[in-house]
Amino acid sequence: MSQATAANPASSHAVTYPRFLWRAIKLSTDGPWFFYAWMTLLTALFLVGVHSWAVQVRDGMVVTNMTDQVSWGLYIANFTFMVGLAAGGVMMVIPAYLYHDEEMHEVVILGEILAIAAIVMCLGFVMVDLGRPDRFWHLIPGIGRFNWPISMLTWDVIVLNGYLLLNLHITGYLLYKRFRGEKPDKKWYLPFVYLSIVWAISIHTVTAFLYCGLGGRPFWNTALLAPRFLASAFVSGPAFIIVAMLIVRRVAGIPIGEAPIRTLTGIMRVTILISLLMVISEVFTEFYTGGSHIASAEYLYFGLHGFDSLVPWIWTSIGMMTLSAILLLKPRVYDNKPLLVTACCLAFVGVWIEKGIGLIIPAFVPSTLHEIVEYLPSQAEWKITVGIWALGLMVFTLALRVAIPILTDQESLYLTRGRRA
Repeated sequence: MSQATAANPASSHAVTYPRFLWRAIKLSTDGPWFFYAWMTLLTALFLVGVHSWAVQVRDGMVVTNMTDQVSWGLYIANFTFMVGLAAGGVMMVIPAYLYHDEEMHEVVILGEILAIAAIVMCLGFVMVDLGRPDRFWHLIPGIGRFNWPISMLTWDVIVLNGYLLLNLHITGYLLYKRFRGEKPDKKWYLPFVYLSIVWAISIHTVTAFLYCGLGGRPFWNTALLAPRFLASAFVSGPAFIIVAMLIVRRVAGIPIGEAPIRTLTGIMRVTILISLLMVISEVFTEFYTGGSHIASAEYLYFGLHGFDSLVPWIWTSIGMMTLSAILLLKPRVYDNKPLLVTACCLAFVGVWIEKGIGLIIPAFVPSTLHEIVEYLPSQAEWKITVGIWALGLMVFTLALRVAIPILTDQESLYLTRGRRA
């Protein structure tokens, strides 16, 4: 404990924690003009999404383009991607804590904050996908019928909410101790950090099992689904964090070193190649073996009986990921920031398409009765999706707005305001 803390009689947690929360609220609502402009834009987009969701709740799922044949669409596609994005945040934790990378320690909080924002978006997409959100109480243990451990869905509920709580605890504890000017006690956060690494892998594995366990959807019946999910997660997560670090360094003037960027770029170089290899392996297995079960894959990649609305999507995704891999393999790509940002954006969007639109929808075409009913998201679905993305970016921005001053010692209770309290 610091000398200032020991000398201050009002240093008990009962006094300092409410003060920490109050400072966090003030920090999250204060900033330069571009912060207000960014938050105004996100708020406007979020309100557009809320309005569209209100219309959906009022009129029913008929406002979407989902049908009895294609019952999962844009919402579940984004949910699947967001689970991977949350799991990808662990790519900051592993080098920092397992390999004791000191420079990564300084920015590891970015991965934790990303995980929190992504899980919030996951829960949002599940909520809007419910035709009757007022029936959510059926999943609350003790009130409804949770059906655990029989239902794979209940496993997903447990791992997602557990991962959210883990990251909230780790982030909140580290920021609080830094705010007090104290060194964090390892026993209060290190076990949770190691648990979060295992938990991050489990959230995407359980989500993959949720899909590949559905025997009526041959497109998902592959043992490679969980490894594919993890490989793509470790592409999208680092890609987002690299761009976020570069923006934070430029806009906020935070001295983020080059070592974390080089480490994450190295991770992406490997994982994007693994992800592409797994896609190629799936395509080879589907089309070389043949049979009636390749209908969904044929519809996705080449079209089926004249129906081909997803073909441009998947080939755009493959093209983006391939180009991103080529750019990332360029020696010292991390020294060319515009090129690195381009590679990260291409990888991020490519994974979003491949893991969302390219994974969820084809499994329903053709249907179990061999009907071909195409699906493209309605305007209402796009508005709601944009609203949830805006919510997630707001959570991410506000959390950064609180974390950055505390982590850079611009806000410390005892070093700045505590002595005058």
